[in-house]
Amino acid sequence: MDPVTGLSLGRIGLGIASLVAPSASARLFGIDAVANPQLGAINRMFGAREIALGAVTLASRGTLRRNMVLVGMAVDAADAASAGVEVAGGGLPKLQGSGLAAVAASAVATGVAALALSRGK
Repeated sequence: MDPVTGLSLGRIGLGIASLVAPSASARLFGIDAVANPQLGAINRMFGAREIALGAVTLASRGTLRRNMVLVGMAVDAADAASAGVEVAGGGLPKLQGSGLAAVAASAVATGVAALALSRGK
């Protein structure tokens, strides 16, 4: 499976989990949904975004697919930076914030790898 397809399917899977079970998906990242009652709404919004990005990327071809990878990379970089800001401001503990940032940064790295592979074709 090529990296773009894998990343897109991962986005869709994470998005579905965030929509269907926002508290459980938050716990995967060590975030206490009970202590954060608004988390369900935010997680569902995140889930919808991830499903849309994954689905549109899967359905696209050529230059549009490349551009969707770039959009996904920009969103993931913003997510990683947001996690860092939250840790620095005390909104997230270091362990959870680092985990969130690492997941987002690995998605950026996957996008970079996918673009590099597509250039070689």
